[in-house]
Amino acid sequence: MDILKRIEAIIEEPLIARGYSIVRVQLSGSHRKVLQIMIERLDEKPITADDCSTVSRVVSVLLDVQDPIKNPYVLEVSSPGLERPLVKLKDYQRFCGQMVVVTTQQPINERKRFQGRLTSANEREITLDLLNVADTEKSPSVTIGMENIRAARLFVDFNAL
Repeated sequence: MDILKRIEAIIEEPLIARGYSIVRVQLSGSHRKVLQIMIERLDEKPITADDCSTVSRVVSVLLDVQDPIKNPYVLEVSSPGLERPLVKLKDYQRFCGQMVVVTTQQPINERKRFQGRLTSANEREITLDLLNVADTEKSPSVTIGMENIRAARLFVDFNAL
């Protein structure tokens, strides 16, 4: 089991019991590791600094006992923010109808970055109705295989606010 999946397995149930779900677990940095736990509340209320503090204490204790990361690291707990990453299938399904930005690993029609409305999602693929479709493109929508998604997030047009 990879270390991020192991960490998620260790902390997931205790966080659910306290009213939180895990959006993403990330480990970055080469010299000084940073473990980022991105959370949201199960009641869908905004995350507060107190929420982050509570989760940080719980996760610290759990990871100190299980010790999945052998080297020193900094624990960072945060909210997903307005431009929330889409990581799991349930994220894509939950945010169907919303504007998203998707970056692929392999190009589709010579592009790797797509912006549009997420119209469907299943375990194999997602479909977007594209914004700013160029005249050279054949279709105003694109289907992207889940295995080809490098990163995806909600898109907020701050100019429209």
